[in-house]
Amino acid sequence: MPDTSDHKTPVVSPPPQAPAPIDRKSLNAPNLITLSRLLLAFVLFGLIYVEGFWIESAVLFAVAAATDFLDGYIARKYGLVTTLGRILDPFVDKIIVCGAFVFLLEKSGTSGVNSWMVMAVIGREMFVTGLRSFLEQSGQDFSATWSGKIKMALQCVAVIASLLSLSPEFEQVASFILARDILLWLAVAVTTYSGLVYAWRGFQMLRGPAA
Repeated sequence: MPDTSDHKTPVVSPPPQAPAPIDRKSLNAPNLITLSRLLLAFVLFGLIYVEGFWIESAVLFAVAAATDFLDGYIARKYGLVTTLGRILDPFVDKIIVCGAFVFLLEKSGTSGVNSWMVMAVIGREMFVTGLRSFLEQSGQDFSATWSGKIKMALQCVAVIASLLSLSPEFEQVASFILARDILLWLAVAVTTYSGLVYAWRGFQMLRGPAA
């Protein structure tokens, strides 16, 4: 007589695949674009430090931010996603955004950036990076969500507005300064919200499937 009891065969998740090795093929077009963005980041920080090149800094930051979309698009379209790219791309993103906020903090009297903003941005990035690293090491998918993408876009717009506000052409325009402050606080609010979304998602994944 067949066994009709409600026994379920446990589902065994496949072990996580080992990442592809980093070799000469990793130095492809998307990764070279990412490396160029890292170089642009340090040029940007130098311009902010020496002061006086605010419009040039804003343009440079905008170009660097645009390459973030470009390298990802090329990698996905042409199947050029590599282990090096998965490591390098988010690292460079965090260097350029967090670095820009840190350097603008030195100009806190006129840039609109304050220490609370910097703490929120850097704290969120450190937390999500650590959580993603832990979960993906165990074979779970912790890829970016829309809240993370919107966060990045708002941070970039806010940094550009902050850089422009230091230029003589904009620093006395009250409406522009108000718009800059709104953008900065909106970016911080979305950054915080995005961090909470990732924290809740990570908590759910760490809990495992409901009994």
